[in-house]
Amino acid sequence: HVQLVESGGGSVQAGGSLRLACTASGVAFTHYSMAWFRQAPGKEREGVASMHTDGTTSFADSVKGRFTVSQDSGKNTLYLQMNSLKPEDTAMYYCAAAAGLGAYMSPLMSDEYHNWGQGTQVTVS
Repeated sequence: HVQLVESGGGSVQAGGSLRLACTASGVAFTHYSMAWFRQAPGKEREGVASMHTDGTTSFADSVKGRFTVSQDSGKNTLYLQMNSLKPEDTAMYYCAAAAGLGAYMSPLMSDEYHNWGQGTQVTVS
């Protein structure tokens, strides 16, 4: 049974930083692609960043150079470090996991991910 629990969200001023964490159970990072998605009110869910079993990462153009993604396998935790935050980064952020090649081939496509956390809110003002 896969369980993903996000934490670390909050309110921050523009230009600030936050680090989100996704603690995973029932998931081995050696077998699962992991990703962060976000959804703002009235907008579609969008892929933000992903990390795959071979360590490759992908980022949305809107966050390149500002966000980084990392894993701590010992803690089974995925992180999203968000720097230089902008008001347009305001959204609910979700952690997602997927086994198989689909997520590897389309790393920021939500349809490729079948396991989701409940989300953590990020507000930038």
